[in-house]
Amino acid sequence: MAGRSHLFIPGPTNTPHEVLSAMHLPMEDHRSPTFPNLLKPILADLKKIFRTEAGQCFVFPATGTAGWEIALTNCLNMGDKVLIYRFGQFGHLWAEAAKKLGFDVEVHQVEWGKGIPLDHLEARLKEDKNHEIKAVLATHNETSTGVTSDIGGVRKALDAAGHPALLFADGVSSIASIEFRMDDWGVDGAISGSQKGFMLPAGAAILGFSQKAMAAIETSNFPRSFFSLKDMAASNKDGYTPYTPSTPMLHGLRKALDILLDEGIDNVYARHHRLAEGVRRAVAAWGLKICAQPGFESDTVTAIVVPADKDARHVISTAFNKYQISLGAGLSEVAGKVFRIGHLGDMNDVSLLGAIAGVEMAMLDNGFDIKPGSGVAAAIEYYRSTAE
Repeated sequence: MAGRSHLFIPGPTNTPHEVLSAMHLPMEDHRSPTFPNLLKPILADLKKIFRTEAGQCFVFPATGTAGWEIALTNCLNMGDKVLIYRFGQFGHLWAEAAKKLGFDVEVHQVEWGKGIPLDHLEARLKEDKNHEIKAVLATHNETSTGVTSDIGGVRKALDAAGHPALLFADGVSSIASIEFRMDDWGVDGAISGSQKGFMLPAGAAILGFSQKAMAAIETSNFPRSFFSLKDMAASNKDGYTPYTPSTPMLHGLRKALDILLDEGIDNVYARHHRLAEGVRRAVAAWGLKICAQPGFESDTVTAIVVPADKDARHVISTAFNKYQISLGAGLSEVAGKVFRIGHLGDMNDVSLLGAIAGVEMAMLDNGFDIKPGSGVAAAIEYYRSTAE
């Protein structure tokens, strides 16, 4: 089929040509005296994205999922109790990963469409008089439902309870896209991945750790090798890594950081909010609802609920096969009930208008009772009225 395919899933996201070009280079000696000139500035600039001055940032040749394991096994001990709220597929998977690693995982079920219930969390922490809970695992942006939780509020709950637990935040689909303030929110372990807001291929776990978390490494009894933060920190100090890194990925990350910092991280947040709001207005114009309940709407992905007599998988299939558009599928409890439009990374107004138009055509082909052009028109009016 003529023309390009269009990627509107919440990750992997579109990789800018400048980033792809930066990655297309000959292999190099990662033990050379000039290699620190690449790695050290990357680690310093990542702190600007994570919004931390006191913390340390790391890049592992891995994934965001591996980042969960890195945080857990470096900062905690075998059998420690961790608390997590399950309100989507990725919170579920994080809880399952912790169970497989031998942690005592306290899971609280939350209606999918909502985020972390801060009142419940504070009350539960106050109940924990003996401080058996050693870490709170907080999913900042639940990609499966398009829900964003208040991580600053989680920190306030911990502080109000006078609880010393570590705060780990899954920011895989939020960091470098949605407001994230590691120091201000008292996040001890911030976990992200290369393939979303950083606009790179999958293959890098990008992490930030507080000094409290780094100190906890000294008392952790987990066996570690490849995922050892202590080994990574020791090598990073001199601008190297303890094993062979993915040098193309690092060059791509260097260019992605340049793009993000040139735009300005606050402008990146504002752009994502504006693009997301245009999508939400399109959904409202179609007469449909989003999965996220008011106050929990994500600025990186919108999960759209289809009518009870429709199957979201048919919309996704039509969009892909007929219009060359990739949309996100509903996962687990919302399979067939929602489809997702990812609007993060290298996106602008026209990008999203193309997605909205393609979705409209796919829905009309599947008998949805919507007015042709209604969603596009709503988004156009919003983007026009807010364009600078």
